[in-house]
Amino acid sequence: MVMASTASSSSVFAAFDKDGDGKVSASELRGCMAAALGEDVSEEEAAAILATADNDGDGLLDHEEFAQLQETEEDQEERIRCLREAFEMYAAEETTVITPASLRRMLRRLGSQHQQLGMEDCRAMICRFDLDGDGVLSFDEFRVMMLMA
Repeated sequence: MVMASTASSSSVFAAFDKDGDGKVSASELRGCMAAALGEDVSEEEAAAILATADNDGDGLLDHEEFAQLQETEEDQEERIRCLREAFEMYAAEETTVITPASLRRMLRRLGSQHQQLGMEDCRAMICRFDLDGDGVLSFDEFRVMMLMA
């Protein structure tokens, strides 16, 4: 979303700030994103998005923090493209998810300090962001994880 002026930025902020308290909560963000994008955004995704710009750590976005979330459509497409490329590096070759085995294989290839991790360690790493509990990371779960990093 591109903001042409402070006035239009203020009106967008006001539209998201449903209770008029000068802050946007995760639930307000979620509701407005669903209305504006026609997509249901999970509570976890809204919280992760909010966390990326919540500089003061109060769990809410003030006007300045909210403005950080606004970017051009091209910026969004580029970020998604980069995330998709990174995801594909880690994803199992035969599937479109990151498995504990594919995570372990990529960490070894990268020669990171985590190259000695066992399968249980990789399962634990995946479990932290496995929102649907299926034992693997989908692209959407990976995206949430990267937004929180």
